[in-house]
Amino acid sequence: MKFLLENTILAMVAFAILYWLLSRYAFGPLFSIMEKRRELVMTQMNEAAETRQQAVTYVEEQKKALEQARKEAQDIIEQSRQTGGKQAEAILADANAEANRLKNDAVREIESEKNKAVAALRSELGTASVRIASKLIKKEVENGPAQEELVNQYLNEVGGRQ
Repeated sequence: MKFLLENTILAMVAFAILYWLLSRYAFGPLFSIMEKRRELVMTQMNEAAETRQQAVTYVEEQKKALEQARKEAQDIIEQSRQTGGKQAEAILADANAEANRLKNDAVREIESEKNKAVAALRSELGTASVRIASKLIKKEVENGPAQEELVNQYLNEVGGRQ
């Protein structure tokens, strides 16, 4: 294998022409396409990072909104419990008041009926006493003073009970 200077010079000239042609027609558009591709990839990466940041921000906002909604729900539940408790207390108080009123009315009615019964009993007792006394007087008019003392004693006993 011989080293020929002519072949080396010819190869160098061909390489230079090829390099000039490639840089004139191929490298420029190729580098331009590669630069556009690099810019596109960088843009997409930046957009992806922004989208990821927005997603993180959105998730945080959603967590805060969810926590706020839970807190509001707990507040509503607690308020409902308190309102229910107050209503139950009010209903119990009303029921106790009504029961006391009914009890007092019943006690007054019982007392009234008792007084009526006592009055009726006294009236009947008085009538019965007069009948007994008149029967006794009819039977034993001849025993005068002893009978009179018995009637007075009986009347005193009946009169003392009134």
